[in-house]
Amino acid sequence: MSVDTSQAPAHLTDDELRTLDAHWRAANYLSVGQIYLMANPLLTEPLRPEHVKPRLLGHWGTSPGLNLVYTHLNRVIRARDLNALGIWGPGHGGPAVVAGSWLEGSYTRTYPDVTRDAAGMARLFKQFSFPGGVPSHVAPETPGSIHEGGELGYSLSHAYGAALDAPDLVVACVIGDGEAETGPLAASWHSNKFLDPVHDGAVLPILHLNGYKIANPTVLARLPEAELDALLEGYGHDPIHVTGDDPVAVHQAMAHAMDTALDRIAAIQHAAREQGAAERPRWPVIVLRTPKGWTGPAEVDGLPVEGTWRSHQVPLSAVRDNHQHLRQLEDWLRSYRPEELFDEQGRPRPEVLACIPEGARRLGATPHANGGLLLRELPLPPLESYAVDVDKPGATLHEPTRVLGDFLEHVMRATAERRDFRLVGPDETASNRLQAVYAASGKAWQAGTLDVDEHLDRHGRVMEILSEHTCQGWLEGYLLTGRHGLFSCYEAFVHIVDSMVNQHIKWLRVTRRLPWRAPIASLNYLLTSHVWRQDHNGFSHQDPGFVDHIMNKSPEAVRVYLPPDANTLLSVADHALRSRDYVNVIVAGKQPCFDWLSMEQARVHCARGAGIWDWAGTENGGEPDVVLACAGDVPTQEVLAAAQLLRRHLPELSVRVVNVVDIARLMPSDEHPHGMTEFEYNGLFTPDKPVIFAYHGYPWLIHRLAYRRTGHRHLHVRGYKEIGTTTTPFDMVVRNDLDRYRLVMDVIDRVPGLAVRAAAVRQRMEDVRLRHHDWIREHGTDLPEVADWTWDG
Repeated sequence: MSVDTSQAPAHLTDDELRTLDAHWRAANYLSVGQIYLMANPLLTEPLRPEHVKPRLLGHWGTSPGLNLVYTHLNRVIRARDLNALGIWGPGHGGPAVVAGSWLEGSYTRTYPDVTRDAAGMARLFKQFSFPGGVPSHVAPETPGSIHEGGELGYSLSHAYGAALDAPDLVVACVIGDGEAETGPLAASWHSNKFLDPVHDGAVLPILHLNGYKIANPTVLARLPEAELDALLEGYGHDPIHVTGDDPVAVHQAMAHAMDTALDRIAAIQHAAREQGAAERPRWPVIVLRTPKGWTGPAEVDGLPVEGTWRSHQVPLSAVRDNHQHLRQLEDWLRSYRPEELFDEQGRPRPEVLACIPEGARRLGATPHANGGLLLRELPLPPLESYAVDVDKPGATLHEPTRVLGDFLEHVMRATAERRDFRLVGPDETASNRLQAVYAASGKAWQAGTLDVDEHLDRHGRVMEILSEHTCQGWLEGYLLTGRHGLFSCYEAFVHIVDSMVNQHIKWLRVTRRLPWRAPIASLNYLLTSHVWRQDHNGFSHQDPGFVDHIMNKSPEAVRVYLPPDANTLLSVADHALRSRDYVNVIVAGKQPCFDWLSMEQARVHCARGAGIWDWAGTENGGEPDVVLACAGDVPTQEVLAAAQLLRRHLPELSVRVVNVVDIARLMPSDEHPHGMTEFEYNGLFTPDKPVIFAYHGYPWLIHRLAYRRTGHRHLHVRGYKEIGTTTTPFDMVVRNDLDRYRLVMDVIDRVPGLAVRAAAVRQRMEDVRLRHHDWIREHGTDLPEVADWTWDG
């Protein structure tokens, strides 16, 4: 049921109202100062053009609303001794969150040179959006932040991820009304159906409706209140409204709303934890309606600004050149009465600080916003306990991800009490053969259940929702607050989170340069149901390009692995789950796959990242005539089948087989930490011999990674060429010229002297491909020699 506080009686005493308003005015003053000033921070002299930055950057419109929330969160944290975390969806309102952390002292604790006095205020102002300074958004540099907000849509899923398995935490999430129009945000409202009131914390969404985006009105702000309430109630929330532009009335209403919401949260948690209540609760949401650019200039150059889209960024844009704008800016700053807020030395006065909590309770000092401080090592089992036995290469088959599922079941069981590991994915855990984890934890679910349902669990730690955006946001929030996890997804559809992973990688790259940010667990992707075994689902499910996207990103933060069998997958997964501050992408199949390496061999091979499989080639101590290279499980099988054909038909040919697990190994060592030196690369691939490379994804990536190598002109890559359909597994590789027969033909075409000498062999290879074409159309299955192929090396 909706609760409206707009007509609520006075909730604050006069002293409380005075101190809250003082803090809010101080934060507004500091926000404006950061956008505009580079000198004269306390206005101890009339404002002059040289006091103003030459380039004005930043976002004022959302800042007063964010400041209001920060102020009132301070009050309830202090009064209730809350453990709280703030997520600031309108992250472009960076001045507000920086202002709040400076006032509470956490900014100075993090950056001792930005002191809480006039000199520190001057530094705070000048550094904002200034060369050599700090960004305009709520960036990694901002104490208390886990959410940058440069790209809108992810705040609420981050908030829920942070609350998972943190039963004492309240996550207040400000959602901008522009952000609320995005698909990711719209889907993340459903996260309350997965929040366990027993083991998880609480999320308090605060929907901030200031009416406008950059240049247009926002949808939710223009809905009639009854329609908005119906929407939020349909999402499972009880709305609490705070509306107005009179600061006194809004302070009273906001205080009442905060207390009402937190009382409701406490009652929900008490009922679940102490009384065993199992019914899905209706969580509160605050709907805050205040003017965009509140307390800023009402008009500029005869046009309305406050309460309109014109206040979104910099309301007064020509301050250095326009005397009227300069006077308006000074009047605006003085309207906050800074002399009442700061003493002669620029220190905040006691009444400004009266509402601020202490120590780690401060929003800018909570360890939950610096998750590496809370991170513990995962209790990973010995790999030998889950490895498959490999007496000789290619003699047995296993489903690699099913083997990994047994390993993950152990991890899930070992973290049952500490609850700091989650598996997320879009309804594909069982499809991806990871269902063994259900023996240790069911699927998180707070909505209704039916007798036919399986593995649903109110306290489960497997998270499934058919929104890759929400899965990504949950996991990011979980990792950033000090826990571990794995995201399992169909390879073709992980592209949905391309832009989200961009932001996370940027975050990691920046935090690596901040000594006060402790390393967090890596974001680990398991991409399966991949391009080469989506023959049944067809073209729509065939896309290996996420690897290309990731390899464009910061080399210090991204890693891509293509394990060729079950044991190498175990080794790579173990490494990824132990790692810190990376985005690890693991591409592995779920269909039966030949076992090539023992666990000991797999460890060594994965540590190398790329190596010669001498048992697969026909080198006799000298230089090879040709190198057959492969990366990925299906390409590896095709290369080994091609090597077998070459041994049979051209036994005098010296063939080297190289398998690549870590794709970055192909890059030069000065471009990627995992890259090879020129000496290493030439030793593996040779500087002048033909290299036929069978690659899992788009072939152009391999050329791009290796273009500087001496032997690049001898490199010929086969991979996915965007040719797909519903067909047989082997027909997929034939259509893309990745099949064993095509690879043999490539060898004959590129090894000097073979074109004439082995013309008959080449013709036989071509004949098999033609026979394959006719066979599958008649029988619907692959050729027997392909379907029943085994390694006989």
